[in-house]
Amino acid sequence: MGTQGIKLWTQTDTSVTLVAGQTAYNFTPGGDVNMTKPLRVLQGYYNDSTGNRSPLVVLSRDEYTRLSQVTNQGAVNSYFVDKQASLIAVSFWMTPDAQAATGTAHVILQGQIANFTGITDTMNFPQEWFIALRWLLADDICTGQPQAIMDRCMAKATAYRQMLEDWDVEDAPTSFAPDQRSLYYSGKFR
Repeated sequence: MGTQGIKLWTQTDTSVTLVAGQTAYNFTPGGDVNMTKPLRVLQGYYNDSTGNRSPLVVLSRDEYTRLSQVTNQGAVNSYFVDKQASLIAVSFWMTPDAQAATGTAHVILQGQIANFTGITDTMNFPQEWFIALRWLLADDICTGQPQAIMDRCMAKATAYRQMLEDWDVEDAPTSFAPDQRSLYYSGKFR
């Protein structure tokens, strides 16, 4: 699987201690959030000082660059993920003010499974991977069986491998809306 570009991954809820006036937080060894660089950020939420949660809206790069004032301070309501070669930077908007900094932001990170270093290490291997590996093995060893069995094994192996590849999608959803500017025109001619 690893040779075909499919990687093992986990999801972890990671807390970000907010600082009043600080917009961007680096997820890297020695960064604002000291950790191995995650693969991506799946979602986020804000947890205020009383324990109330509110979801954070993910912004695409285009939406974030179109914001007129990225340094305005206030309640955190959305975030932008800037993926770099050596780190992931999460920028919150609005920039946390003193009140917002009393709470914490949480992001659900997708990360890689750590490499094994010893024979007694515990393996975090998802069930979905076991199913796909079983059918890939069946496809590999069914040579010489009746054609119907070989076709079934190949079809199942292909289907489960495709399911594993489908996890890699855009972080921010894409949506389309009608152009509202047409409402400002009057008459038949433009």
